[in-house]
Amino acid sequence: MLYARELHGTLITVTAVRISPDLGIARTHLSIFPSANTKEVLAKVQEDARAIRFDLGKRVRHQLRIVPELFFHVDDSLDYLENIDNLLKSDPPAPLKEGEVIELD
Repeated sequence: MLYARELHGTLITVTAVRISPDLGIARTHLSIFPSANTKEVLAKVQEDARAIRFDLGKRVRHQLRIVPELFFHVDDSLDYLENIDNLLKSDPPAPLKEGEVIELD
């Protein structure tokens, strides 16, 4: 990553890679922390996709016949989980009174 010094304090994690059956396309899901920099970091990674693919090709040249074209997507599942956790902490449910029943729709 040529721009790692520009993104000081940013953590990029590959959370999933889905490869097409013909191995021609790899959809890569990235988790980016802090999430405030998500758009900026994703744009830089997408600009650098050709260089990343070239580096990948050098590493797997003896294992793969085709180096897949890389497409990057943001994995925001951790932000979603954090939001749910914050909601649960901010408004705890009232304790049930004896004999009280909760009906679920």
